[in-house]
Amino acid sequence: MRNMICGRVLLAGICMVSGLTAWAQAPKAFQPPPFSTDLAVTFAAEHSQVVPGQNTFWLKGEGVDASFNFWKGWGVVAALNGGSAANVEPSVDVKKISYLAGPRYTWTAWQGHAGAADNRRLQVFGQGLFGGTRGFDGVYPSTEGAVTSARSFALQAGGGVNYYLNKNFGLRLLEADYVRTLLPNAAANTQNDMRLSAGVIWHIAAAAPPPVTLACAASPASIYAGDPVTVTATADGLDPKLHAVYTWSGSGVSGSGTTATVATAALAPGNYTVNCGVKEGKPGKEGLKAGESASATASFTVKAFDPPTIQCSANPGTIKPGETSAITASGMSPQNRPLTYSYSATVGTVAGNGASAVFNSTGAPSGTAAITCNVSDDKGQTATASTSVTILEPYKAPAEPPEVKQLETRLALRSVFFPTNIPRTGNPKGGLVASQQGTLTTLALDFKKYLEYKPEAHLILTGHADVRGSVEFNQALSERRVARTKSFLVEQGVPESKIETRGLGKGENLTAAQVKELVEQNPDLSTAERGKVLHDLGVIVWAQNRRVDVTLSTTGQQSVRLYPFNAADALTLIGNKTTATGTKASGSAAKKPVPPAAKKPVSPVK
Repeated sequence: MRNMICGRVLLAGICMVSGLTAWAQAPKAFQPPPFSTDLAVTFAAEHSQVVPGQNTFWLKGEGVDASFNFWKGWGVVAALNGGSAANVEPSVDVKKISYLAGPRYTWTAWQGHAGAADNRRLQVFGQGLFGGTRGFDGVYPSTEGAVTSARSFALQAGGGVNYYLNKNFGLRLLEADYVRTLLPNAAANTQNDMRLSAGVIWHIAAAAPPPVTLACAASPASIYAGDPVTVTATADGLDPKLHAVYTWSGSGVSGSGTTATVATAALAPGNYTVNCGVKEGKPGKEGLKAGESASATASFTVKAFDPPTIQCSANPGTIKPGETSAITASGMSPQNRPLTYSYSATVGTVAGNGASAVFNSTGAPSGTAAITCNVSDDKGQTATASTSVTILEPYKAPAEPPEVKQLETRLALRSVFFPTNIPRTGNPKGGLVASQQGTLTTLALDFKKYLEYKPEAHLILTGHADVRGSVEFNQALSERRVARTKSFLVEQGVPESKIETRGLGKGENLTAAQVKELVEQNPDLSTAERGKVLHDLGVIVWAQNRRVDVTLSTTGQQSVRLYPFNAADALTLIGNKTTATGTKASGSAAKKPVPPAAKKPVSPVK
């Protein structure tokens, strides 16, 4: 009967522990700290028999156990239990103390869902303890007779349920154990008991390792597309003995360690988020346990590019028809984006595609030409500015009075001729014969009148000498001839500033062929007279080159170089007769025969 009761109690205890163990193995959110200690004080009742088959009794007493949990629910426990029963046999009491130790495995079956704010939990444990027991104040048969105390081996196996009300205090709801002892009883000397207990628990836990935390920051937090962004992850609570793995995700994000970079060139303006994560654990098993992983985010903003600005100007701002004006544009991008320039005008044309261009007014009407300067950046943003150029009316020269053309026609200039070696150094005022003075007097009258209409006009006097004499002598002689001609014109009232002179000496002399051609074209000579003149062409060539040519600056008209064969003083100019000043002609020309045309005027003086 007693064995049957013990078997039933043991079977009930095994079923309870098995059921709670299965429940404890269900998924749970609680992660126990690595080390903890539980101290339990319980009230216990142990059902026992003195001798198998006889009446049973209950040992009632208390128990104390201390468990130390150190690895994944495993721990060790030490227990001290005591109980007593009165009148087990007539006038016989039983008292017993057991001291045992052994392994214990604890499962957390349920944990409060509010995290650190709710420390309630339900735990199931199973254990197997070994030790000893001592019975005293009783009767224990032995070979020497009955004794009042005895010792034996003790075994305790079973489990129980703990419910923690808060972080430190809990209840031992039930503990059921099979207890075997070997105290003498004058029979099998064994006891197979069932011990039931309940009580209170004080839980002392080592600080749980802090969970891994992670923070991410993007720098800089505000950029323009194309600028670099660096994201840095800072993890806290990592175990240096474990392997840590970082992960990154987001638009344009790349990285594998504690930093990542963001390619922003293709990003449109807006706000962007970078996701970062960290896991720790053994290689290949990172993040499998609670508290071994964390995640965070970092954000940055891509700003829209500011549009460019532009200013432009035209220089000069007023031009004549057909002239040009320089257009200068000054564009600026706040973010230094590359800029492209273009131009347009309401009239005329603008050429240029950089910061400088040229406005051309060719073909444009007079008035205001509006010019638009455009600039665009590589993002398609544009800006415009404008300037203008004033095109003047075409210049209309005032109509010339008819007298101007008449004067220019009358100013059919004639060259002035000099006798041989005249004027001399000692008499710079000599040399102008009467016919040549008359030519210059008429020229002075017409030129002074011409200056009233053309004040910018001036006369150019070019002096020559024939080939006889040295270069230096002839150069000085030609300069004296233009100086004499100029002084005569000034004496006639021509402003000195309106006369330009230069002497060429015997340079640029007319050749015999050129002189012959001039003689043949002379309208004042008949055919017979031309023949007589050309009879001694050499003398005529010398006479033809002793002259001063006159050029009008405004028209470029040059004096006619026809020799005055019909002048009264023609023989003097040729050099074979006495000059107008009474001096005898000298030089090689006087030794040569006088050409027929020089003996008398070839034609009446007109």
